Amino acid sequence: MNKRVLVTGGSGFLGSQLCNRLVKGGVDVLCVDNFFTGSKANVAHLIGAPNFELMRHDVTFPLYVEVDQIYNLACPASPIHYQFDPVQTTKTSVHGAINMLGLAKRVKARIFQASTSEVYGDPELHPQPESYWGKVNPIGPRSCYDEGKRCAETLFFDYHRQHNLDIKVVRIFNTYGPNMHPNDGRVVSNFVVQALKGEDLTIYGDGQQTRSFCYVDDMIDGFERMMESEKGFTGPVNMGNPGEFTMLELAENVLRLVGGKSKLAFHPLPTDDPRQRKPDISLAKEKLGWEPRVHLEDGLQETIAYFKKIVHS
Repeated sequence: MNKRVLVTGGSGFLGSQLCNRLVKGGVDVLCVDNFFTGSKANVAHLIGAPNFELMRHDVTFPLYVEVDQIYNLACPASPIHYQFDPVQTTKTSVHGAINMLGLAKRVKARIFQASTSEVYGDPELHPQPESYWGKVNPIGPRSCYDEGKRCAETLFFDYHRQHNLDIKVVRIFNTYGPNMHPNDGRVVSNFVVQALKGEDLTIYGDGQQTRSFCYVDDMIDGFERMMESEKGFTGPVNMGNPGEFTMLELAENVLRLVGGKSKLAFHPLPTDDPRQRKPDISLAKEKLGWEPRVHLEDGLQETIAYFKKIVHS
């Protein structure tokens, strides 16, 4: 029998890329999404494949299916989307985790949690190793996402300790590439869409805050390696690109690759926006043999080509 894999948030940016990879690999995939930020267009080419099924469902409600593995990716991940309905964002992380963990316990499935570098908050330690507990504001406008994901990790490890559940937890750092939502407010999509439209690129603060950018193909490779890793290796594992760029450097790269006459427009820094974010990926290298391979310029060219079709269609 083919392996049966459930992907929650399967029509979103990372979820759709994961579904694509799994379907091509011959796995039976059940893609579940409530389409709040995900798009059917991201998985439209898979509909009709004999090993792909699409289901509209919200993970804050229980789901009763028979599967061998679960990738729990359901949750809006950009500030614009997760702050739109912060109560629902927290419910998606917490109730969603409880429901998926309950399902995994019932069917004895291995379960993967897509956590986030946001669990580190605005870090005092740089780069961030998995052992760092973070510096998170529990009552700010970003807390629905940060604390929701932190609580989800708590639930995963409690289910592991209490019920011996087979868990895998990955902390995702900034990822970009095709299938990103054009209006998600994240910096790569923002800059690329603004440049393609000939608009000024929005820089928050002085543009000296740093991020690391991982191309989506590398990230999905990491997901699969983590899911197939030895039993008992739970993580959490940082996944991201340790190459560090300021927002100004990213903006300059995008302007050079897109061309046109866009300029930089500076705006105040949003509340609780971290100044630095860079993963320590030593554990991923050691345990999974994983590290990013796609250079920023190559990944940006693929991303720009994708957004050109959307912006100019």
